Amino acid sequence: MQSQNYDKTEDGVRVRFAPSPTGYLHIGGARTAIYNWLFAKKHGGTLILRIEDTDVERSTTDSIQGIIDGLHWLGIDWDEGPYFQSKYIEEHKKAAMQLVESGHAYKCFCTKEELDVKRKTALAAKQSVQYDRTCRRLTSEAIAAKEAQGLPYVIRFKVPEQQGAVCVNDAVYGPIEKQYQDIEDFVILRSDGSPLYLLSNAVDDIRDGITHVIRGQDGLANTPRQVLIYEALGTRPPVFAHMPLTLDLKKRKISKRTHGELVSVQFYRDHGFLPWGLVNYLVLLGWHTSDDREIFSREELIDAFSLEGINRANSIFNYTPGDPKFFTDPKALSINSHFLKTLPIQEIVEPVKEEFVTESIW
Repeated sequence: MQSQNYDKTEDGVRVRFAPSPTGYLHIGGARTAIYNWLFAKKHGGTLILRIEDTDVERSTTDSIQGIIDGLHWLGIDWDEGPYFQSKYIEEHKKAAMQLVESGHAYKCFCTKEELDVKRKTALAAKQSVQYDRTCRRLTSEAIAAKEAQGLPYVIRFKVPEQQGAVCVNDAVYGPIEKQYQDIEDFVILRSDGSPLYLLSNAVDDIRDGITHVIRGQDGLANTPRQVLIYEALGTRPPVFAHMPLTLDLKKRKISKRTHGELVSVQFYRDHGFLPWGLVNYLVLLGWHTSDDREIFSREELIDAFSLEGINRANSIFNYTPGDPKFFTDPKALSINSHFLKTLPIQEIVEPVKEEFVTESIW
């Protein structure tokens, strides 16, 4: 079973930005939205805003509004949505049962305690800690008996047992291969009936007709399993393009937890950045043109953008905490300064007036 990097631009591009509403709009998330937006604009396609709000405990309405407000401020418009993933949970459950019925998934009755014992035994024997597929070998009679007893179960995806691999031709990283034997029969539906991200994400992409998935490199590890789900549901996988991570000077991934408000879009709005100045800077965190150009108008950037220009190497957010001269990456300040200097005076007056009113100076 393989996945090829089909050229789907001829069929009409459909991409999505799918944030989880668990906090403010992060500049990493904003960069993902910008890349998808540029790709859709470049190809006359459709950008969908999908809110992945299935984490009930962490998702908040304030975060949803913050994401929407941040995108509006940046000038990132979408064509469909926002769609809320939580509205489609029954559809995700139905897909899981469809996979069971088609022989691509099975019910697993192993308890947490049993799985812990299996794991400890495997570790002691220096063997693979993957699930040993005990329930994959259950007969239909044994399954019926366990169900009659009311035993809880999860649903696991049935990874092919024969020799072979999942092959993905990533638009950025090139051919990526994962051997079947290295993929565990992974859970797609919990014992409480709630679907896991891998399933929900794939089902939503199929429903929304997504042709290209442009996301961060941290999603690369999920891709082989998602490809298996797409194909088991009878759908050709989308084209994948994974962006490099953005790291700080200590080689740490930029994050809300580590870097605080510095990585929020609102921070830059509050510190005098123009929306396009921030967009222009964020695009360059992982993308380049052949002539290494850094300043673009909206039309120029749409025309220049391509997946081929996305870097494989991680980008660096050049900021030193406590720096008395630069409160953020000097390149970001330089790019924003360029756009401020070229801004017509009438477009500067109103924002300055609003700031004076806010500070009770006007």
